Amino acid sequence: MSASPVGERMTALQPRLSAGEAAALALRFFGLTGRLDPLTSERDQNFRLATEDGRVYVLKIANAAEPAEVTNFQTEALDHVARTAPDLPVPRVIVGQGGGREFRLPSGSVVRLLTWLDGMPLHAAPRSAPLRRSIGATAAGLTRALEGFVHPAQDHELIWDIRNAAGLRPLLPSVADAALRAGCEAALDRFDAETGPALARLPRQVVHADFNPHNLLTDAQARRITGILDFGDMVRTPRICDLAVAGSYQVDPADPLSTLAEVIGGWHSVLPLLPEEEAPILDLVQLRMVTTIVLSNWRAARQPEHAGYFLRNLPASGAGFAALAALDRAEARARLAALIRKEAT
Repeated sequence: MSASPVGERMTALQPRLSAGEAAALALRFFGLTGRLDPLTSERDQNFRLATEDGRVYVLKIANAAEPAEVTNFQTEALDHVARTAPDLPVPRVIVGQGGGREFRLPSGSVVRLLTWLDGMPLHAAPRSAPLRRSIGATAAGLTRALEGFVHPAQDHELIWDIRNAAGLRPLLPSVADAALRAGCEAALDRFDAETGPALARLPRQVVHADFNPHNLLTDAQARRITGILDFGDMVRTPRICDLAVAGSYQVDPADPLSTLAEVIGGWHSVLPLLPEEEAPILDLVQLRMVTTIVLSNWRAARQPEHAGYFLRNLPASGAGFAALAALDRAEARARLAALIRKEAT
């Protein structure tokens, strides 16, 4: 990790272009005009661009602190998925003027244009077992589509990556709730002693790494995933981390293990779990929750004007973490294993 536990990319201010400035970029680089509406984003600046003839796109202006090769990593990954799994619902990269797909501004930001995906945001959809299984299966399908994809920026540093959980320790004081903070610290202790060493031995590849409810779309009946958004947290890491991320947002505190098993069952139906991947999955899910809890609190304190955005996944992660932490660890792991086997039959 860098000297800062989070890094410049996570703390740098977002681009702040006006709609008029963004419209000028759309015309200059892609020859398009239309209505631009701002979209929320953690680090970049995004606009929905609707042309007069009915086409809809996402105009993306990358954070100037993001290395150009990391932006290209995302572009190349989307192109790779378009070739290897054309039926997966991911955005397509639009070719602009002169055949370019990435246009660098004097500020250092890179401008790209992606296709727009329609659907109901997962965070607004009613939860169900079929939808949880679809989340797991879709995550596995994307992970499988990315097998074999390599890029010079694939090992870039990302604090959201579960294998970098140790870097969260300096940020623990940002969690005001003493009991929650103690639980997070215990999970990080377990990561240092057990989970981290086990993780280092598992198969690695490039993964999406951010199947959170604001990055997924569903059909009108909310029974299956129809869109995968935001490839900005892609990284090469143990592939099981992608499942842990997806599962961490779907844990129902009223029945945490069964709901988690449904997500895992969907994944297993597409990309069968190795025994050595199944063993640490419960700890990895909790570590992702810890990451969400710690970083959400830390970033909200540093940038209160964006607190609503940073804290949006905190209630679900906090409640899910508390529900799992209240269980006896050995018993929970055994019961989860049994539930996964039941899902697989």
